[in-house]
Amino acid sequence: MGRLMTAGFGVFCMMALGAGGAVAAGAAQAKPAAKPALTAAQAKALKNPAAADAASIAAGRGTFAKYCRACHGPEGKGDGPAAAAMKDVKPANLADANWDHGSTDGEIFNSINAGIGPKFAMAAFQGRIPDAQIWNVVNFVKSLGAAK
Repeated sequence: MGRLMTAGFGVFCMMALGAGGAVAAGAAQAKPAAKPALTAAQAKALKNPAAADAASIAAGRGTFAKYCRACHGPEGKGDGPAAAAMKDVKPANLADANWDHGSTDGEIFNSINAGIGPKFAMAAFQGRIPDAQIWNVVNFVKSLGAAK
């Protein structure tokens, strides 16, 4: 899911926020996944167990605010507070129609869970965010484009 972020950005985002930021503190300790949790075909076929209802989207918004907003901004437009300090790489706009790393729920889940390789500019959230919460984030992110 290229909309999540482009190469090099995740690490920079974590550093730009400093040790005092909640996102930076948690993300800086994460180790990148050695390889995607799923193959591309497996990710594409993965079905979202969370209905994309108001409760799931609201829960996803809360998780997004905690882990993603600093880089992607409150509305997912790639304009979070850390984005201004980035020179070479900008966070992906999650509200546009551009899905570089896949647009199915499973592909988005895999991008969040396993990170964006091969350099893991966006660190893996596997083990830091429970799967159920990641599915809610998937529903929230997909709702962003619907608001156009």
